[in-house]
Amino acid sequence: MSNSTDTVDKLVVFLAKRDGIDKLVKTFQYVSKLVHWHAESSIHADVARRAKSWETAAGLSRKAFRTGRFLTGFNALRRSPAPTPLFCALSVLANAGEMIYFFFDHFLWLSRIGVLETTLARKMSFISAFGESVGYVFFIIMDFIMIKKGLIEERRLLKNKDKINTNTNNTNNTNNNEEVKRIRGDRVMRLTGVAANVADLVIAVADIEPNPFCNHAVTLGISGLVSAWAGWYRNWPS
Repeated sequence: MSNSTDTVDKLVVFLAKRDGIDKLVKTFQYVSKLVHWHAESSIHADVARRAKSWETAAGLSRKAFRTGRFLTGFNALRRSPAPTPLFCALSVLANAGEMIYFFFDHFLWLSRIGVLETTLARKMSFISAFGESVGYVFFIIMDFIMIKKGLIEERRLLKNKDKINTNTNNTNNTNNNEEVKRIRGDRVMRLTGVAANVADLVIAVADIEPNPFCNHAVTLGISGLVSAWAGWYRNWPS
């Protein structure tokens, strides 16, 4: 009973976050895309129509809910000082791409709901997706740099652990174990971030340069769900 109560409490905390709601609605969006594809190929016209309506509604609601999200890029740059000039440059480029993505996504949303000219939708989609893809590329590079640094530090700590075991220093051994655990936890979170960014990059490429692979409903559906569930994992309360 206590486990189920704890899960409910965590779900409440998760859904209280803007990112939590976004990942839930993103799951709806891409599940409905796969349902639409399957129903359409199986000649279930009514199910396909309903699934398409659900997908469209979920996609538009996510865009509305992300209003003002482009400001998080400024906040990230202000709050997270980069350890090296290279990392600082990568962080600026990554967050700049993300800011372009979220900023022009507002105009894409307005054009799709008819507030702005519908002819603007394609141009806004291209600019937004281009900024998004640039941001994802640099975020992926940053994550791999930090993963590599973590692996080097972990190897150093494990070597020290062997020396500590020889000297039977329990306090230092405990500190080493905790640091190794932290590094491994950080690596898991960064790998899930890479998975999400690669999946979203596929979706962005489908907007920038439409092609049979990236624009296939199954590719988009699976990519969307990978991104949503990786984000779900990263934002789930510990």
